[in-house]
Amino acid sequence: MWLSRLFSLALIACELSGSAGHEADEGFCTKEDDQCGDNAEPPPPPPSPVSEAAKDPRWDKYLQLMAAARDAYEPCPVSDNCSSCHLDVVRADLLPFRDGISKEMLNAAAQKGTKYQIIGHKVYRQKECMFPGRCSGIEHYLKKVAKKLPDLEMVVNVRDWPQALKRFDRLPVLSFSKTSDYWDISYPAWAFWEGGPAIQLYPRGLGRWGELRRSLQDAAQRWPWDAKHRRAFFRGSRTSAERDALVLLSRARSDLVDAAYTKNQAWKSPKVGTP
Repeated sequence: MWLSRLFSLALIACELSGSAGHEADEGFCTKEDDQCGDNAEPPPPPPSPVSEAAKDPRWDKYLQLMAAARDAYEPCPVSDNCSSCHLDVVRADLLPFRDGISKEMLNAAAQKGTKYQIIGHKVYRQKECMFPGRCSGIEHYLKKVAKKLPDLEMVVNVRDWPQALKRFDRLPVLSFSKTSDYWDISYPAWAFWEGGPAIQLYPRGLGRWGELRRSLQDAAQRWPWDAKHRRAFFRGSRTSAERDALVLLSRARSDLVDAAYTKNQAWKSPKVGTP
């Protein structure tokens, strides 16, 4: 019973992940809008030593792997707004739980994420949430599908990394990212609606991907690849000290990298500085 309920949720979430990009938000503002920013044409890109770095043989291995992956790519068939690739992932992730999910397993999983319940087609959540914006994004879509689901309980991981390592007991944790080393069950990212990193242009955090995708497509047409600056660009929160090197490199060599930290989803104070 637990497995069938989880599978129902995963299938509907799959459908939502395909339609999330088409959802409109009347209050959404992009830099391409007249009231939000400057529509001036981009200046010509300055010369940069980055192009010389591309000739470095150290990167040949990665360039070859990228080319091989691109050549081997085959699009996934889509049926009823859901990609077959999504269904394959759902089936593979649920297979370890084919014998069911016990109450004990669910209670243990609750330590790894945020507990949700759907009772009488209404969505309930535990009081605490590590990243409220992320939980808001999750709840936006759960509310849309609650009328189609039976009563169930589940644990959704709102961290950036998976939780249930396969060296330990199986735990039914729904996560938006994972590797084959984890029991976690794949789940659509909250950021399709809300909960992305906060930047100056989007102080409440990136989201509303239906609108943002159109904005990115418009910007890509206005600023073709050849017109872009030959400089690496990064904006993101300081989720690990490993990113410090990139930000510090940007400060030392702004001709190579434009990198800066943003406030993270929990609205904590910046640690190394914000743009």
